[in-house]
Amino acid sequence: MDIKAKIEEVLGKIKSDPNFKKSFEENPEKALESAAGIDIPDGMLDGVISGIKAKLSADQLGGAFDAIRKLTGG
Repeated sequence: MDIKAKIEEVLGKIKSDPNFKKSFEENPEKALESAAGIDIPDGMLDGVISGIKAKLSADQLGGAFDAIRKLTGG
């Protein structure tokens, strides 16, 4: 499995589908299972989930910096 590709795929779905985003926030493994359409043993998706959460945090942090720059005229 190409983990980076899966992370990007799921990030796109999280950003475009508010219901999927909520589902991911509540139970990431079950949300990924539903997106993949298969049952995945617990713990098998830890790397993907960690990558998605890190990327979401980085995106949110980048957005905050952009807002600060706009406020300060930077």
